[in-house]
Amino acid sequence: MRWQLPLHVHGIGRSDWSIAAATLFFAVALWLPPVALQRPTVSYLVTFDVTQSMDVEDVFRAGKPQPISRLAAARAAMRDLLPQLPCGSRLGWAIFADYRSLPLVLPVEVCSHYDELLASLERIDGGMRWANASNVGKGATWAVRTARAVGETTRVIFFTDGHESPPLRTNESPPLDDITSGEVGGWLIGVGGDMPQRIPKTTRDGLPIGYWTADEVVQRTDLPPGQSREHLSNLREDHLKKVARQVGFGYRRLTTSHTLAEAMLDPTLAQSRPTATDMRWAPAALALALLLWRFAPALPRRTSVKRKLTTSKNAAVR
Repeated sequence: MRWQLPLHVHGIGRSDWSIAAATLFFAVALWLPPVALQRPTVSYLVTFDVTQSMDVEDVFRAGKPQPISRLAAARAAMRDLLPQLPCGSRLGWAIFADYRSLPLVLPVEVCSHYDELLASLERIDGGMRWANASNVGKGATWAVRTARAVGETTRVIFFTDGHESPPLRTNESPPLDDITSGEVGGWLIGVGGDMPQRIPKTTRDGLPIGYWTADEVVQRTDLPPGQSREHLSNLREDHLKKVARQVGFGYRRLTTSHTLAEAMLDPTLAQSRPTATDMRWAPAALALALLLWRFAPALPRRTSVKRKLTTSKNAAVR
């Protein structure tokens, strides 16, 4: 005599295996560790100009009625961009004053150090400067040297308004003897408005004490007397483009966070490296698909039965 499974066991094996498989896939999704995959990532040492011209409030943020300072705008743009950087990317902070850039935080992985990067970013302000001079061209070369010392894959982002103080002499260029143009990729990011504005004067503690006047700053000597306005500041875009070409950087003007994202995520500056990637979505999606496959066919049948019952009831009433 042929042996058969009991009807209720036979029914379970035939119709509910999908539920068991979905449960297994959900368990895999719960316990699956990150998988190392090759992904494009970026590594930047982000340098902020903290000299006093960066305290000029002439940058408007979307949806804000009042302008904010150039330095605050640079920090806000980085804060907006940070969540967009792919895991595995590395980011560090540096500041610029006088003619040097000084690292504050060496590049660290952005996802595992997200909170620390945000907290340290908010503490970057003009109170960190050690001099009132602002030799932007020399600062760009120092940023190249610093990034080169950090690691061969480290790139540079340099936020500045390009205001040189004291002003450059005619045809003066930064020293490039030990630098090959383009050896360290990166961007000069211009921050500020086009209209010259008064430069706030602050103490070493960051307390405002008025504005710089014409007789307190070094004026240009290549202009007729009275025509130099070095006590006023605006974005020196032409100068920054020239410096960028000299050191092999690109140049972008900071208009929105999207502008900064396009620059920093430039594929020519990215590197492919093994990155711990969360793949739990894959088995979870399979489990969901199995459940939909298991239960979705029942919906039309139930609807069909209900429609037939309704039709029969209506016929009986007639």
